[in-house]
Amino acid sequence: LLLRFTFHCNVQQQLTNVYHAACNGELYSRPFIESFEETPMLVAVLTYMGYGILTIFGYLRDFMREWKIEKCHIAREREEQKDFVSLYQDFENFYTRNLYMRIRDSWNRPICSVPGATFDLVERSSNDYNWTFEYTGRVVKDVINLGSYNYLGFAENTGACATAAGEVTVKFGVGVASTRQEMGNLDKHEELEKLAASFLGVESAMAFGMGFATNSMNIPALAGKGCLILSDELNHASLVLGARLSGSTIRVFKHNNMQSLEKLLRDAIAHGQPRTHRPWKKILILVEGIYSMEGSIIRLPEVIALKKKYKAYLYLDEAHSIGALGPNGRGVVEYFGLDPKDVDVMMGTFTKSFGAAGGYIGGRKDLIDYLRTHSHSAIYATSMSLPVVEQIITSMKCIMGKDGTTIGRSRIQRLAENTVYFRRRLREMGFIIYGNNDSPVVPMMLYMPAKIGAFGREMLKRNIGVVVVGFPATPIIESRARFCISAAHTKEMLDRVTTRFLQRLPQGSALAADQRAS
Repeated sequence: LLLRFTFHCNVQQQLTNVYHAACNGELYSRPFIESFEETPMLVAVLTYMGYGILTIFGYLRDFMREWKIEKCHIAREREEQKDFVSLYQDFENFYTRNLYMRIRDSWNRPICSVPGATFDLVERSSNDYNWTFEYTGRVVKDVINLGSYNYLGFAENTGACATAAGEVTVKFGVGVASTRQEMGNLDKHEELEKLAASFLGVESAMAFGMGFATNSMNIPALAGKGCLILSDELNHASLVLGARLSGSTIRVFKHNNMQSLEKLLRDAIAHGQPRTHRPWKKILILVEGIYSMEGSIIRLPEVIALKKKYKAYLYLDEAHSIGALGPNGRGVVEYFGLDPKDVDVMMGTFTKSFGAAGGYIGGRKDLIDYLRTHSHSAIYATSMSLPVVEQIITSMKCIMGKDGTTIGRSRIQRLAENTVYFRRRLREMGFIIYGNNDSPVVPMMLYMPAKIGAFGREMLKRNIGVVVVGFPATPIIESRARFCISAAHTKEMLDRVTTRFLQRLPQGSALAADQRAS
């Protein structure tokens, strides 16, 4: 019923669809169109009502827990420690214990296979409303994977990448047990960095063992007190943390809004630093290639034009776009046909399109040399595991065609085709989806809090694994399901997914009984 209601509302709202085209068309060599439909008024009202009802019941349950009427599962202070400073912020965890906990079964689901186009899921159940889980001993086989960032399908246990990683494991082992500056700098690490620089089209590159730390630990090395950071309002938490740790002044511009960005740049140059009005030591713009919750692509040609006009620096996070965009998989820079030299700091991760772990920063040689001696992530972190390094090298060579095959090129093409096809199918069915037509991240709007858990559970009953997202990761009235398309998906798989959205389960099945009970 929830899905049918969404379908009905979405069809009624088709005329209100808002499309954002590029404002400076002369900067783009190809059409740039993104869609973000406004929330229907009726749905917005019902969503607020839903959260209001949940909040009222949450306070009622807290009252019952306080008076020992309901068993309390939450972490709380012991009675003998009541006079100590509190370790747990009880009120701040209200949302977690009363709203999130009711749909907690939609996240952290354990899988027991390769996270490829399909995976096997360990079934679990809860007898206390998701406070604890028990494994049933049953494995759900061949669940279609629409949640993993396996854009090019390199998360696999067969093929050239798996074979090469296995051979390196036998030769080098798994752990390095040292940092790059001590005894942890192996020839494989240097081979990876040279290959990454060639792939990105930059002078030099540097690899790190963790994607999150690539942002959070390197931005403080690039900016500090007296510097200004201009950050997109929807930037990833790693960019936000890195900016905060740097000690720089941070100002936020509206998502992908070039007028908002230019106003901040103009004001920064006109007024300088607060109180002293001295010029900023450095102005650094932080943006992402593909935004992982919105499915939108950065308006990079316009950002570069503003960066040049106001003499600022540009830090581009290509975690989701590297490998997934561009005719050769070289990311959003290649997607727009731009020169990599126009981006001062090119950051990305190996965790998605390359099926591995870690991150990189590419740019001019003097920039990378500086980071090697000033980045906390380079100085103090243990070197990347060699099997992971080999996975990246092998997959990157495949993408570049250096393995003597066209497998990489065909996967890039297949991902692009799957993305356009899946987005078109959802629109034809009347669903509201966000983002750019070429983005493999496809958010489908659910809006109401009840539909977050319901959609995730119903899709799993149909052997489809999806990621559902709600507040505070999204605005309170914009809960959504997020699909991640992969080159490993076949057209038949995508058709199976879309046809099962509104499909009822057989009445005689155990799953149908569970559906009626829920």
